[in-house]
Amino acid sequence: MKTISIIVALFVITVKAQAQSDELQQLLLNLEKLTQFKAILSDMKKGYQIYQHGYGTISNLSKGNFDLHNIYLSGLMAVSPEIRNNPRISEIIGQQYDLVREYKRYQALFRQSGSFSGNELSYINNVFNQLIRQSDENVNDLANVTTANRLRMSDDDRLRAIDRIYQSSTDQLQFLRYFNRKAVLLSLQRSKDITDTRTLKRLYGIK
Repeated sequence: MKTISIIVALFVITVKAQAQSDELQQLLLNLEKLTQFKAILSDMKKGYQIYQHGYGTISNLSKGNFDLHNIYLSGLMAVSPEIRNNPRISEIIGQQYDLVREYKRYQALFRQSGSFSGNELSYINNVFNQLIRQSDENVNDLANVTTANRLRMSDDDRLRAIDRIYQSSTDQLQFLRYFNRKAVLLSLQRSKDITDTRTLKRLYGIK
């Protein structure tokens, strides 16, 4: 009987010990899992922080690039003193003034001369009108190039545009004067006599 009691007691103790051992192992396993989980959470947190930092860096860089881009574009919209003080601007304006003044003068003189038919006067007027349209285009182009916030152009582009307008304006004025000289010469050739020739010369301001 004592032997049975001892065996039962040992079995109970063994079972309890085994149960405690199992619980201890499970606890250790749970602690290990918890540690792993904490490590995972820590890694996730670090990853998120890196992501946030990286995104912020990218965002700042992008904003910086955007700001630089805006500054560049704003610079293209502005007109530098080098452009505003370009001597060819005043030369172009002077040429356009001369073109309008001379075309009006000779348009009136050719009508007064009596040397040209109605069709010829219409042709002369068409030539003048074409020159005036081209002159208006040059004036508008010059205003756009030299006025801020109208065109996005670098200084080099603006300088090239001014040179192009200057050349076009020069060509127009030279052509007008060549055309007028030829028309005056034709008018004199059509004069009836010396008196008529003298009258026409006075009309055209020829000595």
